[in-house]
Amino acid sequence: MSNSDKALYAMLESPLHAFGLPARVATPAARNRVVMSELPHMGYIVLRGKADDSSFMQAVAGVLGQPLPTQPMTVLSTAAGVVLWVSPDEWLLVCKRSSRDALLTSLTGALQDVFAQVVDNSGGLTALRISGPDHMLLLRQLGPYDYESLAVGRCASTVASKTGFTVARTDEAGVVLVFRRSFADYTWRLLERTALPYHLCITSPAQCADPVFTPLFEIV
Repeated sequence: MSNSDKALYAMLESPLHAFGLPARVATPAARNRVVMSELPHMGYIVLRGKADDSSFMQAVAGVLGQPLPTQPMTVLSTAAGVVLWVSPDEWLLVCKRSSRDALLTSLTGALQDVFAQVVDNSGGLTALRISGPDHMLLLRQLGPYDYESLAVGRCASTVASKTGFTVARTDEAGVVLVFRRSFADYTWRLLERTALPYHLCITSPAQCADPVFTPLFEIV
């Protein structure tokens, strides 16, 4: 990351800044049955195209190093970042913020003559990691989705009260929620209130690490 990128990155404000989470960070103890950590300021690139269009699939694979997943609900880790299957013609690439501009340029160039769309949605989305012994009980209280059926390496879009998010499961220890920045305040209040019986612990990304998403989070 260049010095100019670091300066710009330092100016970014977490969508959850009003809750003062950095000052509340602690080390999880045995009594903490749910642990949460914010993963702000990652890059989010939306890819739209036809899965049966070989020109589209090959062009994207040339940039990411792997073909886009066509199996529904797939979470795919690539050299460029994490790809979430959203629908038969849409994928979400989550990447390091410092890699976003280069990836946008490469993808746009590779798809210049292809029926496709590349959109930067980094300002519209954010994420957090939820883990701990009772994280599944917490999720079960949020909405109607059968979270226990979500296998490792899978993701799903669902609703919780008046908001929605994508839940990605990359290991047995927890999940990552990706949600709209405009609903960040509401989503956090909902999660924090629901987690009260589980003695919520707010901690750093390193202490609440996700094997796929946490490496994309950069500290400047």
